[in-house]
Amino acid sequence: MAVPKTATTPIYSYPRTRVLDPRSRLVLNRFTGGWTASLRTQVLAAGGIDAWFAQQLSSTSDSFYSASSTWWPSNMNDPATTLQRDSDGIESIWEATTNYQRWSLVRRVHGRHQVRETMAAFWENHFHVPTASNASGAFRAPYGRMIRSLALGRFSTLLHAVSTHPAMGTYLGNATSTKKAPNENQGRELLELHTVGREAGFTEDDVKSSARILTGYRVDVWRTWAVAYDPAAHWTGRVTVLGFSHPNTNPDGRGVTKAYLDYLARHPATATRIARKLATRFVSDAPSSGLVAHLAQVYRANDTRIAPVIKALIAHPEFKASAGKKTRTPEEDVIATYRALGVTIASPVNDEDAANAIVWQASHIGQEPYGWPRPDGLPDTGAAWSSVSRMLASFDVHYTMSGGWWPRGRATYRKPAQWLPQTSIRFDQLVDHLSRRMLGRPSTVLVRSAASQATGIAASTLITAQHDLVRWNMSRLLTVLLDNPHHIGR
Repeated sequence: MAVPKTATTPIYSYPRTRVLDPRSRLVLNRFTGGWTASLRTQVLAAGGIDAWFAQQLSSTSDSFYSASSTWWPSNMNDPATTLQRDSDGIESIWEATTNYQRWSLVRRVHGRHQVRETMAAFWENHFHVPTASNASGAFRAPYGRMIRSLALGRFSTLLHAVSTHPAMGTYLGNATSTKKAPNENQGRELLELHTVGREAGFTEDDVKSSARILTGYRVDVWRTWAVAYDPAAHWTGRVTVLGFSHPNTNPDGRGVTKAYLDYLARHPATATRIARKLATRFVSDAPSSGLVAHLAQVYRANDTRIAPVIKALIAHPEFKASAGKKTRTPEEDVIATYRALGVTIASPVNDEDAANAIVWQASHIGQEPYGWPRPDGLPDTGAAWSSVSRMLASFDVHYTMSGGWWPRGRATYRKPAQWLPQTSIRFDQLVDHLSRRMLGRPSTVLVRSAASQATGIAASTLITAQHDLVRWNMSRLLTVLLDNPHHIGR
């Protein structure tokens, strides 16, 4: 039976905010921190969602990124400075890594280049180095900055940069690996998590050769923390991994490392694994084999370039049909809530200020950014983030922010009366207006009914700035929109 037109697109007399088509909304919800009215303006100005997406892929400068980088000086410090500040008792490594978590979140709230920020978060999860890892703490912010700069380039370039970075080396033990005692951790995770995956059928001998290839990249851990390549620590002799073979006779093993990583980046199993991970993140928890195969083919045809793959993803029919099939993680929920409510975050002064407290909000819902304790990164399925406790915690964050109660410091909330599009408006029309502004979509009969139940206000009631809803209870109404599956999902 066809759904009556009035159930989803009611005809009202007030000037309604224009909404974008469903596919455009889906692209924005999947590849940005969440819907905002300014996104709609940007898409219309660009000439459509595909033109906007192309602009996002080609843009590099971001004024908010530059401005917010100074809010927490540790985020732009080199490792030596971070370590010295820790030693001098000015700022601990723990504080420095927490500041990176904060910066990563506020960039996704206010950053102009939303696709780059989204993909940076994706790759930081794929090449996961926990911010809580003490050994890599001083290198964590430079590691994140590096990933963001390469997030839309070639996977082969990104793989090499990550695999030889001291943050990864110290986290997985490669920084202290030697030819006499190769540490197999990073050699194994390089295969299992970062490239081909278990399905490729690599063996223990492959893991050993992988670890031997990576020897030589050193960090003087817990002493000077100096970073260097040491040929004397590099294992020499023939190595073979999944069809890759190299005599590896040069004590300077950087050449064989590059050849090996290039081989893995272009391996068919890596293409499939990256394609499946992208499809799982941006399409559905169980993407079809056809979609995965298509994206893997685009990946290989474009010599590991990332941008063509995600362009092919949003153009695929399965993407368009995937609305409602993904759940926001705790950090995504917090980010999207700031954006839906139009909260402006300013540089922090105190710990309770929004730019600092945003990490505790994500933690309250279920997971702080880059806090996952294992090297495999956060799970990316709805089942992992749909528990009763998570939902109750999300509702709590939505409610406290809808009322502008916490966090309040250095955060500008819309005043209740500012949500009214005109001086007097029917309640059901107001609900529709809020749905369009906060979620980018018209309201439904169910949403309007829920709004009436939550507030005790009938659909035909006229709302003005003097009404009790605006004076005392606007938070209840806003929460109805935020507790909506269209907000908690993406």
